Amino acid sequence: MSHSNAVYVIDGRRIRSLEDFFCVVGETVSGPGGYFGRNLDAFADCLTGGYGTPDDGKFRFVWQYSSESRSALGYAETVRQLEIRFEQCHPDNKARVRRELDRAIAAEGPTVFDWLVDIFEFRNVELELQ
Repeated sequence: MSHSNAVYVIDGRRIRSLEDFFCVVGETVSGPGGYFGRNLDAFADCLTGGYGTPDDGKFRFVWQYSSESRSALGYAETVRQLEIRFEQCHPDNKARVRRELDRAIAAEGPTVFDWLVDIFEFRNVELELQ
């Protein structure tokens, strides 16, 4: 994949939770207090362009200290996020979310870090992990 025009550098040392990720990426793209999604769906939408990034989609992200973020956004954070999701989800989704939660408790399946990397990939946004 060729390099894009705009480059946004995420400081992984500042990320200890999913909420931190949204804050750090928002500030990376739009400055202090900047918005770039406050949930996974909104984050995915923001990656389509606009919301502070070029509308033509010519941008990429460099995630520095990604190993620190990978650790912080591991199974403990995944369990925390899935517990929140379980409490808030529609009753029809409870069984599915419970299965995901049980897997995370057993340290199996994707982590929050994996969810985020997958969203970059799904939206075809170049992400360099450093």
